[in-house]
Amino acid sequence: MAGRPEGGVPRAARAQKPMKPVSPKNSGTRPWLTIVGIGEDGVAGLSSAARDAVGDAEFVFGGHRHLALAEALIAGERCPWPSPFEKAIDAIEALHGRRVCVLASGDPFQFGVGATLARRIDAGEMRVLSAPSAFSLAAARLGWPLQAVETVSLHGRPIAPIRPLLHPSCRILALTSDGKAPAAIAALMTEAGFGGSRFHVLEALGGPRESHAAFTAGTVGDRRFDDLNVIAIEVVAAPQARVLPLGTGLDDALFEHDGQITKPEVRAVTLAALQPRRGQLLWDIGAGSGSVSIEWMRQHGSLSAIAIEADAARAGRIGRNAEAFGVPDLRVVTGAAPQALGDLPAPDAVFVGGGGSAPGVMDAAVAALAPGGRLVANAVTLEMQAVLLERHAALGGDLVEIAIARAASVGGMTALRPSLPVLQWRWSKP
Repeated sequence: MAGRPEGGVPRAARAQKPMKPVSPKNSGTRPWLTIVGIGEDGVAGLSSAARDAVGDAEFVFGGHRHLALAEALIAGERCPWPSPFEKAIDAIEALHGRRVCVLASGDPFQFGVGATLARRIDAGEMRVLSAPSAFSLAAARLGWPLQAVETVSLHGRPIAPIRPLLHPSCRILALTSDGKAPAAIAALMTEAGFGGSRFHVLEALGGPRESHAAFTAGTVGDRRFDDLNVIAIEVVAAPQARVLPLGTGLDDALFEHDGQITKPEVRAVTLAALQPRRGQLLWDIGAGSGSVSIEWMRQHGSLSAIAIEADAARAGRIGRNAEAFGVPDLRVVTGAAPQALGDLPAPDAVFVGGGGSAPGVMDAAVAALAPGGRLVANAVTLEMQAVLLERHAALGGDLVEIAIARAASVGGMTALRPSLPVLQWRWSKP
């Protein structure tokens, strides 16, 4: 058996310059790269085709655990994943045309290495031999129809994205990062009012060490589990549980704020005007509590946002709100526009909620947008309204007044008390 190269990069790959990414079109060449999904049962769970692929490979890439599981079959050079991981992808590309095998957990295209490889190597050059995913195994053990279950990977990620899934009677399967993660998730749920939820921890699924323990979230305590675990949750909500509703225009009380927050009805209209589309980036200028950028990101997991806020205390609140709403990847920039905008990636949409009357802010927002990008700006003060009127006269777009009134007691009777009207400018860049 060949010796293990330093850093997990085979000598043959180090001797060659990495190839450029291939065209997404099928290259027409025979597959030279095989991705084999392997479970905790190791070689015993592999098909004959998967066994042959591992045994025939000149180079076998995988984590140390995967390589150990397939040890009996490996005749070629063992290549443990290096750090950073990108080095391995370069090395695999450099072995183009050789017999290469990559070992992955379960289904390589469900939160696995398959998707990473497919971004660089044509699908026609790969053969994929999958095993059941951890989610499939967990659903089978519990008798849960997988299509009716929410699934989330928290492996190597913050646990906050589980928060939006916590709805009464919802079933959740969560792939976690380590043996401490179940206790951390149970504590988060208990604090949010979901301590009565049924909480299953399934460890080392599919192998000889497989086990299944059941608790309520409130009784997990500080228990530690196997690093290979899936959590299965049947959500039960207490009367005051922090359920995050679907949709937009969420109650102000769900946010931490100092009064600087776009009101729910105005926020809902603003999100509709911003027209979120998959994979797009929002700049939220003068973000206040971050409510608009948070609700933007909640619309779809592919959306991203940058909240720009000059006040450091408010910027801190935005970060805490993002965590509490399950969108911890919201980027917060502490600084005043337009100076704070200079090095940011170009946005697909811009919302100006505060500070838009400062010199240069609207110019920077307009200039940053690519053709087809959307800009929405709200004004309450006369100064900001004047800015929007000038922009509308110069660039066109739509001006909309948003007027909200709420019932309130007046002298023992009830009347509608109007809030300050909001002038909204909506513009799409030609």
